[in-house]
Amino acid sequence: MIATPPSTLRFASALTRQEEVQPAADELVRAVRGQLGPAGIDLAFLFVSAQHADQADALSQELRRALAPGTLVGCTGEGIIATGREVETGAAAALWAAHLPGVTIHPLRLSFSSIHDQFSLHGWPDADFAGDENPVMMLFADPFSAPMQDILTVIEERYPGARALGGLAGGGRDLGGNRLFLDEQVYSEGLVGLALGGNISVHTVISQGCRPIGDRFIVTRAEHNVIQELGGVPALHCLQTVFGQLSTDERAQAQRALHIGIAMDEQRAQFTRGDFLIRNLIGADQQTGAIVIGDVVQEGQTVQFQVRDAQSADQDLHALLASPQPPDSSPPLGALLFSCCGRGKGLFGIPHHDAAAVQQQLGDIPVAGFFAQGEVGPVGGRNFLHGYTASIAIFSEPNRDEPLASRVEPHRLR
Repeated sequence: MIATPPSTLRFASALTRQEEVQPAADELVRAVRGQLGPAGIDLAFLFVSAQHADQADALSQELRRALAPGTLVGCTGEGIIATGREVETGAAAALWAAHLPGVTIHPLRLSFSSIHDQFSLHGWPDADFAGDENPVMMLFADPFSAPMQDILTVIEERYPGARALGGLAGGGRDLGGNRLFLDEQVYSEGLVGLALGGNISVHTVISQGCRPIGDRFIVTRAEHNVIQELGGVPALHCLQTVFGQLSTDERAQAQRALHIGIAMDEQRAQFTRGDFLIRNLIGADQQTGAIVIGDVVQEGQTVQFQVRDAQSADQDLHALLASPQPPDSSPPLGALLFSCCGRGKGLFGIPHHDAAAVQQQLGDIPVAGFFAQGEVGPVGGRNFLHGYTASIAIFSEPNRDEPLASRVEPHRLR
């Protein structure tokens, strides 16, 4: 028997409900050091509630002084997630720290000028990432000052193979109300993040929480985000047909949360969980029979109507987390969870749902994150801004039996 080498990547997570800076920092530091021991911290994520916004700089400074992380990044959130718990109200802060030998970390900062309608990408790496194809980016943006859809378009153009995860900061109610952490700086606008590569595998789970209803349709007439015909029939008529086939309970669910799924890969013979990009159904025109959805759609694409409820969201998350991880990675060692502020207890009726599901399916690994105003994650090979979604990054070591060139997940950035 060949012995399995011990893991060299190590992770830790901690949660505090303390409202004052020093007690909060002390609690987080003690918990992280208790898990990592004296190991150097190469990367730390800090997520804080709105109650800590005015103290964000002081808290960040205390943590950097005590732990000296190579890179620190994070933001405020509508709620805070860590250690299997979800704090949806009240003061909270979460710290997720990692010892990452052999991993390259490249900090990212972006600002946007609405006056000049242009982006400023501060210190972003070269487009080819030293010849690698699939970088992983963790991104946190202020929803009031960072046009995330446009940012994802810029990333797609500049880094065609990149996978992006993260979310829109929360807690603030207007421009300047949120906080973004990046090393020594605390910003109130724009975007911060990092790109990861080297000796690490990152598996992504994007749970959009819907289940399909009725038949699938081919878009036969459409313009921008307006679908006129499905399969040569007015789109509204198709929707009414699907609605009429539902049970009484399903109709009630559809009236509360009806959506549409756009298939991301037309070459598939069968469509399963994760194959559809879920978008809102915005409205309908009774005279023309057209429906309006929350994204651009093209003729020839496959769509299917979807409903979202607690049961569907629960089943979707558990099924995706239970699906096999890529063959090039070892067991999960840590995870980051970005959950929509429309989920949580308000959707499921119980606290800690998403955080508990992650630990039930992946084991007692360090997990942290926050409730976001919008979640970023890849579907069908492209990155999107989602709503009502749980976007999860699962970290593990690459399978050492696989040659480096064959690994899909890791990526060297410098």
